[in-house]
Amino acid sequence: MPACTHLATERPEDTAEWPILPVAQWQPTRDTLHLWTQIIGKIRLANSPLVNHWWNVPLYVTSRGLTTSLIPHNSGRNFQIDFDFHDHQLQITTSDGQLRSLALEPRNVADFYNRVLNHLNDLGLTTRIWPRPVEIENAIPFDNDDTHASYDRDHVQRYWRTLVQIDRVMHEFRGRFLGKASPVHLWWGALDLATSRFSGRPAPPHPGGAPNIGPHVMLEAYSYEVSSCGYWPDGDHGLFYSYVYPEPDGFRDAPVEPVGAYYSEELGEFVLPYERVRESADPEKLLLDFLQTTYEAAAEYAGWQRPTLERTP
Repeated sequence: MPACTHLATERPEDTAEWPILPVAQWQPTRDTLHLWTQIIGKIRLANSPLVNHWWNVPLYVTSRGLTTSLIPHNSGRNFQIDFDFHDHQLQITTSDGQLRSLALEPRNVADFYNRVLNHLNDLGLTTRIWPRPVEIENAIPFDNDDTHASYDRDHVQRYWRTLVQIDRVMHEFRGRFLGKASPVHLWWGALDLATSRFSGRPAPPHPGGAPNIGPHVMLEAYSYEVSSCGYWPDGDHGLFYSYVYPEPDGFRDAPVEPVGAYYSEELGEFVLPYERVRESADPEKLLLDFLQTTYEAAAEYAGWQRPTLERTP
């Protein structure tokens, strides 16, 4: 095909820096990928010492997909698991140079679960995990799940490219804070990319309530006052969110930017539709405005010591 013809037929959404990603179009793939990330995240959890607020369990965005980063094992060796969304491979690499891979393609969760654990056994990295998904209603155990088996390469790449853009903006936002702040990381419980800021003051015990999550999990996660923001691939095209725990009086009525952001009574947090950002002439600025103004509302109404926590531009 001549180059000019190819360019003329190329769809804008295929090349946009902020891709079009209607949830309804990729939900079967999203749900399968979500469960696969839970399996990999639980492997990291099973082998890693606890870090405050469970920072030892998320995944991280990379130039090719997602990674666990280096994981210790009681064999005395380390290993890492990567989702490669360019070549569509799951790769397990060890500190002594061994490699196992698994094609990312339509396959059910039970098959993915068994193959990954068999690869770990073969590498001498045997790991046992609780095979029940978390934060999902009516969850099917991984080893019994032959229902979720979708994998559309194009949609997975669009999701990853979306994460790359958001990751960059969230790192800029995180750099404005001098106090305790989380990495920018992907929580596989809800498949959301997030970062959190802390006031330094203890918080009241969290009431819990998420499916298949023990009370100790939420108590650790919310042990200190926190303002958290992130991106969640749900709704029509995905949502940005921002909340504070505990929520102070007046927070939900605070004026925030940009136009289109609002407090969701159902979710208990401020939200901004992804499409509002994607369609903007300056998506990065629009998203930063949302992250900054919702944080300022949290910090002001909760009485945080902002001069000691924030970096002066």
